[in-house]
Amino acid sequence: MRNFFSITIICLTFLTVGVFLALANNLEHVAEQISNNMAAVFFLDTDISEEQLNAIEEELKRSQLVLETTFVSAEQAVDKFREKFPELQGIIENIKINPFPPSIETTFKEKTITFREASGLITQIKNMPGVEDVQFNQEWVDRVNSFSRLAKAVGFFLGGILVLASFFIISNVIKLNVLARKDEIEILRLVGATNTFIRVPFLLEGITLGVIGGLVSLFLLLLLINSIPIYLGSRPGVLNELINFRYLTLSQSITIIAEGGIIGFLGSLTPLARFLKT
Repeated sequence: MRNFFSITIICLTFLTVGVFLALANNLEHVAEQISNNMAAVFFLDTDISEEQLNAIEEELKRSQLVLETTFVSAEQAVDKFREKFPELQGIIENIKINPFPPSIETTFKEKTITFREASGLITQIKNMPGVEDVQFNQEWVDRVNSFSRLAKAVGFFLGGILVLASFFIISNVIKLNVLARKDEIEILRLVGATNTFIRVPFLLEGITLGVIGGLVSLFLLLLLINSIPIYLGSRPGVLNELINFRYLTLSQSITIIAEGGIIGFLGSLTPLARFLKT
């Protein structure tokens, strides 16, 4: 029972860290996808003239940074919105007017294009007559990366608190085990056993508890990640894209298992030092 509580608290510790790491991994993946398809959308005045539209398109096509430009009318924008966010169609129907302006979607040639290069062209086009606003996905990259860092920070903070709890619980478990085997330890010392010989089984016990806790947390995290899509549903939408979980990388998984062993090892040292002479 004592070992069960130790494994449980270690499991909860790394499960908490793992959930936030999985969320951060997904946000990083989304940010990478956006940055690999760097684009800008120039929103136009609803009453833009044909001459102004042609001037904007020609200016974009002359730029060596631009790969492709696509004009999207207000009607096409509504259709794209309904296709991408079917759960929000009721909002458009209730408004009874088209809230989307015409736009020009611009894709840049290289994904390695610098923010400064793109910003120069965007500022130039934005100042042209007929352009109302611009949306550059680099801003979304920065925002998603910020959420990713926040998720990691929260996960490590909560995990740090639980790590302390794990340390003390394992220390108490090993302490109780040492007390329960106090007579055996005394006999071993009388027959000449060294402190290292006596200490090793308890250290291995602590390491084993930590490793098992880490492995169980990874298994539970896998079950949790697989159950999230069932809970959210299969409908496409921005919620399903952002509030999603991408399983830990191999290095992250190995780190969690190793840290579980380290916590178990350190948690075993303290009580042993009190009962064994160094």
